[in-house]
Amino acid sequence: MRVTQGMLSNNMLRNLSNSYERMGKYQEQLSTGKKISRPSDDPVVAMKGMNYRTQLTEVKQFQRNLGEMYNWMDNSDSALDKATQAMQRIRELTVQASNGTYEDGQRKNIAEEVGQLKEHLEDIANTKVNGKYIFNGSDTQNKPVDLGTTPKQFSENNLPVEIEISKGVKLKANIDPREVFSEGLFTDLEKLETALDSGRDEEIGDFLGNLDQRIDDIVNERADLGARMNRVELVEDRLANQEYNATKMLSDNEDADIDKLITDLKTQESVHRAALGVGARIIQPSLMDFLR
Repeated sequence: MRVTQGMLSNNMLRNLSNSYERMGKYQEQLSTGKKISRPSDDPVVAMKGMNYRTQLTEVKQFQRNLGEMYNWMDNSDSALDKATQAMQRIRELTVQASNGTYEDGQRKNIAEEVGQLKEHLEDIANTKVNGKYIFNGSDTQNKPVDLGTTPKQFSENNLPVEIEISKGVKLKANIDPREVFSEGLFTDLEKLETALDSGRDEEIGDFLGNLDQRIDDIVNERADLGARMNRVELVEDRLANQEYNATKMLSDNEDADIDKLITDLKTQESVHRAALGVGARIIQPSLMDFLR
């Protein structure tokens, strides 16, 4: 086969073009830090990357849901703690008032403090988080307790507020308001306040049993809340592991090996320089150059 000068030149230019293309690919990978910049570079890597990103996005959304769950539970636990303290103070005052040495004026003072604590419990029952009432079941837009209306308003909504904290797993974020801020609780406190104010000391001691039961109800509901908080912490740890694994898989799938790329680029530069040197030898003066 006859090899002409034009054939040599065309082959050289084609090989140089391919060499430039390879160096351009290495340079692009180094600048982006990624193996591919478009799906056509490697469809398999691109498809796996989409799956890993979907998984990572899902995990991050569940972590945001956990933040909302913690917000509800932490505020609920804090409110129940304050409610327990208020009830224990009411019990202390009741024990004091049941003492026969107390005068009517002293019992009236205790009645005033009990009234203030009752209003304090109403405020706790109407706790709002991000504009939502957390002690009114699923009805988060309306007050669960309102002692200023006729008739007085008490929550009967015990429907759960559920938040999805993992795929297919929903957990109750609120408590049953009927077990804590019930009509019976505020009715007992009003009767106690009336008995203290009217000086009926023989009735005051009878309220201790009811108060103990109300305190136990709050403690039991708080214990149930604490058990759910422990489960949320376990889910949080599992999601953190899932996030780490998904991030690692995404990185292994898409991130370029920088050390290897630098080595490959230097090797390609050497090959390209050698190709240029050979090309300079191929493109020699031809007969036409002398005939001009």
